[in-house]
Amino acid sequence: MRDETIRKTYLDYAATTPLDPEIFEAMKPYFSEKYGNASSVHQFGQEAQQGVIKARHQVADFLGCEAEEIIFTSGATEGNNTAIKGIGGSKKIAQELGDKPHIIISKIEHECILSSSERLEHEGVVEVTFLPVSRDGLVDLEELRAKIKPNTVLISVMCVNNEIGTIQPIEEIGRLLKEINKDRKNRIYFHTDAAQAINYLDCDVQKLGVDLMTLSAHKIYGPKGVGALFVRKGTPMARFMDGGEQEFKLRAGTHNSPGIVGLGAAIEKSKNQKAKIKETERLRDKFIEGVLSSISHAFLNGSREQRVANNANFRFEGVEGESIVVALDLEGIGVSTGSACAARSLSPSHVLLALGLNHLETHSSVRFSLGRYTTEKEIDRVLEVLPRVIEKLRNISGNLESSVSAERGQLPKDFGC
Repeated sequence: MRDETIRKTYLDYAATTPLDPEIFEAMKPYFSEKYGNASSVHQFGQEAQQGVIKARHQVADFLGCEAEEIIFTSGATEGNNTAIKGIGGSKKIAQELGDKPHIIISKIEHECILSSSERLEHEGVVEVTFLPVSRDGLVDLEELRAKIKPNTVLISVMCVNNEIGTIQPIEEIGRLLKEINKDRKNRIYFHTDAAQAINYLDCDVQKLGVDLMTLSAHKIYGPKGVGALFVRKGTPMARFMDGGEQEFKLRAGTHNSPGIVGLGAAIEKSKNQKAKIKETERLRDKFIEGVLSSISHAFLNGSREQRVANNANFRFEGVEGESIVVALDLEGIGVSTGSACAARSLSPSHVLLALGLNHLETHSSVRFSLGRYTTEKEIDRVLEVLPRVIEKLRNISGNLESSVSAERGQLPKDFGC
């Protein structure tokens, strides 16, 4: 049983972030005072509409695009679905192409990207190529170039991986596609899921050379249930949500005015966080070094250098990741085994499998993700608790020796999954 008196430490910021009090204050009037429907022409609706307009400009200013290129969504999952199905299912693209559209997706994309692509392929709408990654989780530009076909219409590579924190060479891919598109009859559009990047990286869409970019408010200390999709002008998109004419006729439905205002305020505040990012990176490095030096048979998953400032994903040989999560939870420490969207799944992580890890190694992995409110005392405490937890679990399972010597791809018979 969890002891409720234990000091709590949250290290799962990649799953979600707490709502910033300043953001909540900005949202409050749109719940009770400026409650009108933003599509209504009367003054009540126009008050809400002004909040939506301001937020649209705040997001556009942050991304370096025009306000008309911002589509508000319910979050990154909807944004990613809209991007993949909007391009892949575009009748205009299919007619101009005269062939089945081909899309390229990296193997470590979020499940909503993979599932959207697989669904379109299953329905016979598109042809899909899944791009492999290196042991560090990075795509190779020459391999990407080699996968491009005459009927390729879309490439989707996430900016930062949500499980291992790997930063992809998005700007380099953008330059590559700009060069390739010069000599092509049909344009290749470029999408990136930037949900994990907005807090930490330069996401200027012009600099990166992307045509579509997805983001989510609850990853940047804003509210859950709201996000945005950048769609470059002239990008042909199949309408995702039928109904009214909201969001430039691409996404119907009454505006979530409080949420949209919260997204705008959150992205505005994220502009001035350079000092905090440096501090988060310092604490992350201290944590990584502390874990690797104090726990035997502990390994960092993903690239050490090309890693976002708040992510540390480890595998601990001989221990099941879920057991570590539960044991740390009993100590008041919140972490995860990977994507929160797949947290209750017993299937091995597709991201870690794509790195070349076997099933045993994937099930022994845990993600620690820091955030704006993480303190040095919290990191010190986790570094004190974690080695003890790992040692205890290894003694209980007795699996360390067998896991070290096991053949790749095989689990010890008593290794719990």
